[in-house]
Amino acid sequence: MNIKNPLKKFFTVMLWCLVGGTGLALLVAAINSKNTSGCRGLEVEINEGGKARFLNKKDLVAMLENNGLRDWHNKKTASFNLLQMETMLRKNSWIRDVQIYFDNNDVLKIRVQEREPAARLFTVSGNSFLIDSSGVQMPLTERNVFRLPVFTGYPSEKFGSEKDSTLNRQIRDLAIYLNREVFWSCQIQEVHINAAKNFQMTPLIGSQQIDLGDGTDFENKFHRLFIFYKDVITRTGFEKYVSINLAFANQVIATRKQGFFSKADSIQARKNIMDMIRKAQKMDADTTKIREVKPLERNTLTEQNLRSYDLPAETDEQTETGNKHQKQQ
Repeated sequence: MNIKNPLKKFFTVMLWCLVGGTGLALLVAAINSKNTSGCRGLEVEINEGGKARFLNKKDLVAMLENNGLRDWHNKKTASFNLLQMETMLRKNSWIRDVQIYFDNNDVLKIRVQEREPAARLFTVSGNSFLIDSSGVQMPLTERNVFRLPVFTGYPSEKFGSEKDSTLNRQIRDLAIYLNREVFWSCQIQEVHINAAKNFQMTPLIGSQQIDLGDGTDFENKFHRLFIFYKDVITRTGFEKYVSINLAFANQVIATRKQGFFSKADSIQARKNIMDMIRKAQKMDADTTKIREVKPLERNTLTEQNLRSYDLPAETDEQTETGNKHQKQQ
């Protein structure tokens, strides 16, 4: 009988058991060593190293210290409740996400992603707050000044209530659109919410009130307004109309103002629009955002394809008349 094969199998099994046991022992020892080692440092990163909007390292450390994290240097890593720390920081209205962990060198890493403000709202009582693109309400901050769409006449002190869910969604979507479209971001100064929960806009150039209606189909409404600017206002001047209504489907209803209008008004209106388009072109070229552009109509100038629009050169007569008009004002 050949006894070599059973012995060989026996020693092979014993060898693998020994190797496995040794590996397990080393793993347990490493875990115990990790748990008993002390915290060797603290590193905070906000917005993946980008510009902080609301908080800084001092703020985050202070929040953790106020909730029990004191004398963290050389404190045993096993004594840190990382999940509890993350949960506590997520309660801050300016923080969208947070990750806390120890690296291989026992350095406590805190990675925070702040919310990005999308609009500033003023309530009917005069209070003010920010919202982000998810519709989360945030308090104001004194550290930074944000260039955001402004909505006035909001009927509640708290954003996100079920009662105004349709209005909240329309405000959020309209704010995202105004932030994305550089031309309208320059032109629309304020959006007022009236008692019927419709939107009335105040432009930067022009004194007329622009009635948007409710927040449905707003992209097509802005497209019609842009075509009205390009095809009508550049010929008549801004001062010819006291109001523009976009609330009705496929229509732009403009109410004329009574009185005399000079040729200079028309030329100055054209110059103002061209200046605004140039500004929008420059801002659009400076941005680092890359987005998919889907023109509303083929071979049509819209606010979405300003970069491909060749602006006409001003004639000497237009420039001279515009200068005289500015001096008269």
